[in-house]
Amino acid sequence: MTHIHVQGGRPLTGRCRVPGDKSISHRAVMFSALADGTSTVTNFLDGGDCRATIAVMRGLGVEVDERSPTELIIHGRGLDGLQEPFDVLDCGNSGTTVRLMAGLLAGQRFSSFLTGTPQIRRRPMARIVKPLRQMGATIVGRQDGNYVPLGLGATTLRGMEYTLPVASAQVKSCLLLAGLYAQGLTVIRQPGPARDHTERMLAAMGAPIAVYGNTVHSERPSHPLKPLTIAVPGDISSAAFLLVAASIIPGSRITIADVGINPTRTGIVDALRAMGAGIEYTNVRQQSGEPVADLEVSAAELHGATFGGEQIVTMIDELPVLAVAASQAQGRTVVRDAGELRVKETDRIATTVSELRTLGAAIEPTPDGFIVEGPTRLLGGAVESQGDHRLAMAMAVAALAAHGPSTVYGAEVTADSFPGFETTLQALGAHLTVEGAPSAAIHV
Repeated sequence: MTHIHVQGGRPLTGRCRVPGDKSISHRAVMFSALADGTSTVTNFLDGGDCRATIAVMRGLGVEVDERSPTELIIHGRGLDGLQEPFDVLDCGNSGTTVRLMAGLLAGQRFSSFLTGTPQIRRRPMARIVKPLRQMGATIVGRQDGNYVPLGLGATTLRGMEYTLPVASAQVKSCLLLAGLYAQGLTVIRQPGPARDHTERMLAAMGAPIAVYGNTVHSERPSHPLKPLTIAVPGDISSAAFLLVAASIIPGSRITIADVGINPTRTGIVDALRAMGAGIEYTNVRQQSGEPVADLEVSAAELHGATFGGEQIVTMIDELPVLAVAASQAQGRTVVRDAGELRVKETDRIATTVSELRTLGAAIEPTPDGFIVEGPTRLLGGAVESQGDHRLAMAMAVAALAAHGPSTVYGAEVTADSFPGFETTLQALGAHLTVEGAPSAAIHV
């Protein structure tokens, strides 16, 4: 196990990068496998979750060459070229892998089985199983398919119209992938915006994907899908931890280069700005179909704010670290409509509240979020990752703002989405040591 020992109070300064976007890295591997030709992916996220996606695709007969841990050559097999796996497909600890692969495999001409870690086996799957069954999919699983392992039988799918109960990029992407194998048109209606990386990437490959506001259409392509050449932008979800740290530690000023600023993902920037953070986009440009910029952030006096509704979808993964920012903001911060947090890697409402309280934060849970009173003087202490990579990093950020030494236990999970997290902080001037084996920093 890896533990991070932190002495708070030292400002962060300098310029760095963050690893490639996790959501885009998953999709680049999956979708390239369906192309007719060879794709190149650079700045791939070399983390545990995305590695699970590579392993699953290899289990389906896809050849993935690794020029380096972050540069992949993927030899596409075409839409109907996947092979029946010889073994159960292990999705590791990746909910994205399980849910998107269920859509991709539901319409194949062979049977397959998806499983994962004990943590993944506790995450609900009815949200994808129910609509896939409406499309004609044959699916079995624990508690009638509500939990993995999931078995998917060979079947012919039919298109359908479906309204998502809540905006979810994973459910939407699952059904759009199933729509590539279905007879007729698949129409997905969203109650609000959700990540659109699937639509962007499939459209770039020539798939018949059409977007009309919050409605997306998918159908079987009449031509082979084109291979990709994609440079994955830096992950704004990873950048969020550095943005918060630099915002709440006096004297900090950093630049994070080459970060994806897809408008369905920038809710954390909007939220921090609403609280008074000094964050600016510079060098804005397009990269592989995604908007990218350098993010400049300086320490600022934050104030409380209320967040809910559609804006929650655009920053759901960043809410634990937003709670850290709120603990240092003047006044009350309220986060509501975030019940989805309860079915992530952990119950992130409960774990965020319990671990932040350990450091002295004034935070109360609600059924669908939390309420934070600030600012509070955080004191050092011992906190646990609970096996959740985002919780581990949020607690490390809180420790950087604390008065006194802290230890984050079980911090090896940060590599799931941010390999190099500890050493990147060290390169920016953070006073921390790592008990275990930290990965290399990503800085410029």
